[in-house]
Amino acid sequence: MIGGSVASIAYGEPRLTLDMDVVIDLAPPKIKEFAASFGPEYYVNPESINEAVNSSGHFNFIQSEVGIKVDFYVLGKDSFSQTEFSRKKKEAFDENISAFFASPEDVIVKKLEWFKMGESQKHLEDIEGILKISGDKLDLNYIDKWALKNGTHAIWKELKTKLSSN
Repeated sequence: MIGGSVASIAYGEPRLTLDMDVVIDLAPPKIKEFAASFGPEYYVNPESINEAVNSSGHFNFIQSEVGIKVDFYVLGKDSFSQTEFSRKKKEAFDENISAFFASPEDVIVKKLEWFKMGESQKHLEDIEGILKISGDKLDLNYIDKWALKNGTHAIWKELKTKLSSN
């Protein structure tokens, strides 16, 4: 399931990004097969994949020629991660390919969490872009619920107030 900035672009406003975040549900017996499926042009560290799968962490692949980086996040066992993954949506990735994306509501919830951790304005800008483009289709009660649970409700409330006054 694609998340992060690529998902926020799918539901919001375009911006430059240099990587892609993907949530995967990967079992240990499938690690070698998964790593081999990317081919020799990708830098892959199988030990980092093992560590990530065992700790529900993350690892990345880097396409060495172009420098594309994909951050893979192993599906967490917490209730939000499980809910988010169950709500994924199949969307067009480009004219020829479709892929599963985190729902726009879940992208907002995660962007609120990332902003809370690092206060990077790009997360708030991504949220604002989603609200501008997809706002009338969003389940705001769902976002309210998770923002209350994860301690980001004050940030969320401020964003909604700011955008409703524009």
